[in-house]
Amino acid sequence: MGILTNIFRKIFPSSHPAVQPTSPAAAPPASMQSTGAAPSAPTQASAPPPAAPMEQVDVEAILSGMPQSQNLNWRTSIVDLLKLLNLDSSLQSRKELANELDYTGDTSDSASMNIWLHRQVMNKLAANGGKVPADLKD
Repeated sequence: MGILTNIFRKIFPSSHPAVQPTSPAAAPPASMQSTGAAPSAPTQASAPPPAAPMEQVDVEAILSGMPQSQNLNWRTSIVDLLKLLNLDSSLQSRKELANELDYTGDTSDSASMNIWLHRQVMNKLAANGGKVPADLKD
């Protein structure tokens, strides 16, 4: 997933499931050995993660505690969020992130795209075990 994975790696601890291998079927380390047995291994391996509660990470606390967080408007700006995480915030990078997240709008309308991207990143963080304030997600 590229940019989104990089965002996850900057926020979640390295042991968190969200930063493990990007393929959902490959997330459990044991399934890496049984790549040829993909149909049966992921079915068996994917049952435990839903049963075990995912470790929740307080995204707001982590981002607020980062250097420069007071100087950047990461709560509403995807550009500032990427800058805070020391990731490329260029328009090209944001277009790549939009492509990763299946943005269907006009990427030439960067203001609309940026608002959508910020919301989607917050939603993805929440869906992957991040504790995100309600006002930052859908």
